[in-house]
Amino acid sequence: MQGFLAERRLRDVHVRLVRAREELAVLDEQLAAVSEEAEDLRLRSLVSETPLAAHEYTEVRRHADAMARARAALFATVEGLERRRDELLTHVGTGR
Repeated sequence: MQGFLAERRLRDVHVRLVRAREELAVLDEQLAAVSEEAEDLRLRSLVSETPLAAHEYTEVRRHADAMARARAALFATVEGLERRRDELLTHVGTGR
């Protein structure tokens, strides 16, 4: 009976892990685009030296920083799911 529960948990963790990895891939693409935009706005702000350009850069940089924090949290989730998967594989493999 415990083997069945471990297999069921393993399937659940696998589904969650696949979803989290997909989300991480999407977030990586979005973060790259926002970071590139932030760099462009940083350069524009340095060249133009206007308050509006500086404000635009600050807003996009803030958004990129928030996305980077979200990415770090999602990456930690993926790592946790991988550890849980490995633990469950050990239990399924030993029949416990």
